[in-house]
Amino acid sequence: MKKIITFAFSTGCLLSLLAACTGVPVTTQSLEAQNTPVPVATQTNLVEVTETAAQSAIAPASTPLPAEIAAPLIDSPSIIFIDMMNEIYGWGVTETEIVSTNDGGVTWYNVTPPGLTDAGYSVFPEFFDQSHAWIQIVDPNNYPNGGTLYRTSNGGVTWESIETPFSAGDMEFVDPNNGWMMADLGVGAGSMAIAVFQTTDGGATWNRTYTNDPNLEGAGDTLPLGGIKVMLVPLDMSTAWIGGVIYSSGSTYLFRTDDNGRTWSQVSMMLPGEAQSSELTIEKIKFSSPTQGILAIRMTSATLETILYTTNNGGETWEPALATLPSSGMLEIPSAQEMIFYYNNQFYVTKDAASTFEIIDPNIAFGESLTDMSFVNSSSGWVVTTSPTNQRTLYKTTDGGRTWSPINP
Repeated sequence: MKKIITFAFSTGCLLSLLAACTGVPVTTQSLEAQNTPVPVATQTNLVEVTETAAQSAIAPASTPLPAEIAAPLIDSPSIIFIDMMNEIYGWGVTETEIVSTNDGGVTWYNVTPPGLTDAGYSVFPEFFDQSHAWIQIVDPNNYPNGGTLYRTSNGGVTWESIETPFSAGDMEFVDPNNGWMMADLGVGAGSMAIAVFQTTDGGATWNRTYTNDPNLEGAGDTLPLGGIKVMLVPLDMSTAWIGGVIYSSGSTYLFRTDDNGRTWSQVSMMLPGEAQSSELTIEKIKFSSPTQGILAIRMTSATLETILYTTNNGGETWEPALATLPSSGMLEIPSAQEMIFYYNNQFYVTKDAASTFEIIDPNIAFGESLTDMSFVNSSSGWVVTTSPTNQRTLYKTTDGGRTWSPINP
């Protein structure tokens, strides 16, 4: 599942695409940009959707579609973020609604929790599966120590609201009952105070296991106050990682706990030589099983590069992948072997855990209009584009990014 969290840091606040092209297998030495002209994705140059393309945007013909969701239909929602669970079910966030689909994005239902009138960048969602989701909102009168958590176990048909001892941050569940929260307690001067909470009853109650805020009782020092904490990634209820960035060349901000978050230790990485003069940001960590995972680090110096690591032992050790990626872009990791990276009008796709990548030129040049992406495997994916006038369009591919069809609006 993908986290939809945008950070806008200030002191004490955290608000943040019918012609198929040929892919070329590449390695570290041959990840070069290709310049095949393709149509530009503008509102006046959209590809006409044929019956075949329209059918491909739905489920396979042999797959019966599920029954309707017991919620109001919403016509062409302006989706900001999309998180697909599989080929059929998925969730979306608009500026004012939480929406869901049960036919691959063709039909959408309004499943917004009662009383929630503002969504978009102001909510902190956790979409676990087609049934379970949590939406955290901030209580502006009690920041950073209060908020409201909406939870559902029936796909958003009904919601329960729960008052929380935190306002905003990164919420991650390992199953419908057990979850973690890395709560933001304030950012300033390259530092960030956080508190780590756990729940074992689906979010009804939360127990703080750690804080590095020296102003709070029981504060610890194993997770430094310095550095911006971007994500918390749990393996289970004992082991988790916190990743981010520290504004010092050659240093990775990656810490691990094996005791429910009570203490943390820094993770050692085999870094390339140029890392010593680069700023390193933990971009993504994704575990596809208890043992297999992928880690992406953005390396910023004279140029931008994304370096990749894999683990087969639950993160005990991380091995550098054979291939690296140019610059920094959107990254999806559907499985331990599959990864899709978007940068500069091209999709980089691996099916062998980043040993090689295939460069795919899509039939529509999204450019910088591509603002969100969700892939459930290396073939099936969805992207959201946003025009200069803030018009959003949802596209789908079933061939790994070669051809895209608009499905909404």
